[in-house]
Formats: sequence, C-alpha cells, structure tokens
Amino acid sequence: MKITNHHNLSQPIVQALSRDDYTRGASHRSVTQLIDSPRIRILRERHWDELTEDISEKMWSVLGTAVHRIFEDYAGDDVISEERLFVEVDGWVISGAIDVQDQDGPIDYKCTSVWSVIHDKIEWELQLNAYAWLMRHAKGVRSKSLRIIAVMRDWNRREAERNESYPPAPIQTINVTLWSDEKQDAYMAERISLHQDAEFADFNDEPLPPCTNTERWTRPTTYAAKKKANKRALRVFDSMEDAEAYLESQGLADSKEHEVEVREGVHVRCDQNWCRVAEFCDQWKESA
Repeated sequence: MKITNHHNLSQPIVQALSRDDYTRGASHRSVTQLIDSPRIRILRERHWDELTEDISEKMWSVLGTAVHRIFEDYAGDDVISEERLFVEVDGWVISGAIDVQDQDGPIDYKCTSVWSVIHDKIEWELQLNAYAWLMRHAKGVRSKSLRIIAVMRDWNRREAERNESYPPAPIQTINVTLWSDEKQDAYMAERISLHQDAEFADFNDEPLPPCTNTERWTRPTTYAAKKKANKRALRVFDSMEDAEAYLESQGLADSKEHEVEVREGVHVRCDQNWCRVAEFCDQWKESA
C-alpha cells in the first residue's frame, strides 16, 4: 500500500502515525478478521500494491492505541490485560488479543463515535462473543458478562444536556449481549468455514462469497411520516403501509401539509468510501 502525505504533516508526526505494532501471532486468522468479510480481506491482499492511504487517516487508530495503553497502565493486579489467546479448529488457529479479562469476562476498549454507541454496533456483539468463545476453549473460563468501555471522540456536552437519548458522558460502559455456548460455537464454526471456503475459491480463481448486509453496513430504506416543511419526521417506519397508517390514525392522511418521505437505503461501507477495495469489487459494481 502506498502511503501519501497530502496535508504536508511534519516528519515526526508522520513517523508517529506510521507506527504499527499489530500482530495476530502464529494464527491463520484473528477474531477481527474472522468476524469481517473474507471478500474484503482477499481483495486487499490481491490489490495491496494498488491501494493508497493518506497518513492523516491513521490518526484515529493511533488515538485508540494511546487510549488502550493508558487504561492498561492502571488496570490493576486482579485482571489480565492484552493477553492473546489461541484455539485450533478444523486445521486453523484462531487468535484474539483481549484488552481486559476480569472475573466476569472480556472487556474491550473502543475509541469511537457517539453514533456507534447510540446504535449498538452489531460488530461489537460479534467480537465480544468471539472473545468469550476463545476464553472458554483456550482457558476453560466461561464469561458471565461482556462489556465495552466506549470513549466517544465526538461527544458534545451541550447535546447531552438537551437530548435524553444522547450519552450523558464522553466515556460509557456498555453491556453487550452474551450468547449461549451453543450459539457461540455455531457462529465461530460458520465463520471459519466461510473464510476457508473463500480461500479455496480464491486459489481456484472462483467467485468470492459476497459481503452480507451487515458487512456492508447497510441502512435499509425507511419511510418518514412528516410535515413537508420540516426535515425531522414525526415517526419513521420500515414500510410505506405503516407510515400511511400512522398518518391516517393522526387524522393527517388527507393533509396537504404532510407526506410520507421515502429515505432510500444505502450500503454505507461501499457507497460512502469506507471500503478501500470497492473499485476492485464486482459485487459493488453490480449494485452501484
């Protein structure tokens, strides 16, 4: 990958942002890779020399690493910090570095956005349950709870004071849904099989498995019952029928001042330039 410096950052900053200590150890796949799209990973490997990234884009990753290290320094003696666990399944070694393990289970630090906290990112549930799976199979330890410590880089005090649904503080502990052992085992087996099948397809020059809507960060089409003059909806629904029924129930079905606005769905990761390999992806080209 070619690293650019379009904003002419100074050399000390470039060097700091270029540092990357990540390793998945002696494993075939990390948890982070396993829960994500095999298509994206393989396309990145195929086209690595054609990809570009500006050094400024590494800022949030470096900030997240700094937050991790500060918290780890004060973790205490009664917890385990940054332990990488390994489990072998079907000829593959799966690994994961867990930020913190305490008596109740894994804890993961996230330097993230308010949006991610409000909307409960499904990736966090997948990741934390994968960590619980690792702890159970590598150490025989069953988790009682799964937690995220979210540090919100874009938190706004004024918004918190006037909006009850907004996070009340810039750091928040989030309890993540803990699956049953059976569900964890089934999920990990499915993900390992999917990535192994993708490797086989790539080796034989066959079509790669498509990204799912979850992997594409898909926001579905919604239907907003609203006053025409306002941007904010009265209510937002998953179907036109429900939106029209709502206006009917409010006596607004025949109102010339109200309408149902169709808000088209979008594959956020693909369409809003979050995926660096979109230009090489036949799935994206066919849906664009």
